[in-house]
Amino acid sequence: MTEIDAKTDALVPAWLTVPDVAERLGVEVTRVRQLIKEGQLIAVRRGENKVLQVPADFIGEGRIVKGLSGTITLLKDDGFSDEEMLEWLFTPDDSLPGTPAQALRENRGTEVKRRAQALAV
Repeated sequence: MTEIDAKTDALVPAWLTVPDVAERLGVEVTRVRQLIKEGQLIAVRRGENKVLQVPADFIGEGRIVKGLSGTITLLKDDGFSDEEMLEWLFTPDDSLPGTPAQALRENRGTEVKRRAQALAV
C-alpha cells in the first residue's frame, strides 16, 4: 500500500476506510484486507493519519464493481503501480466517455478492459 500524492488524490471523488468497505460489502475487515492483498481492490494511505482507504466508486450494491478485479490485473500486468492505476481509472477519457471507473460502475467493463489491454501494446 502506497501513500498517494495530491494530484491523484484529487482525481478520486470519494474514499472509504477499510471498515466502511467491510460494512458495505457485509464482510469482516480481515476479508477486505485480503481482497486488497489479492489485488481485487486498490487501497492507499492518505490523509493526516495515513489511514488505508479505497475509492468509494469501487464498491457497488453490496459488492465490488463488476470488472474491477480484471482491470486491476491487466494494469498490474502492464507494470502499473497502485497510484498509476488510480490515476488511469479516474482520469477522464473522451473515447469512453467519462472515466474508466465510471464506465465500470455503468457496466461498461468490456470497453475499459479493451483500453487497458491496449496500454500493453
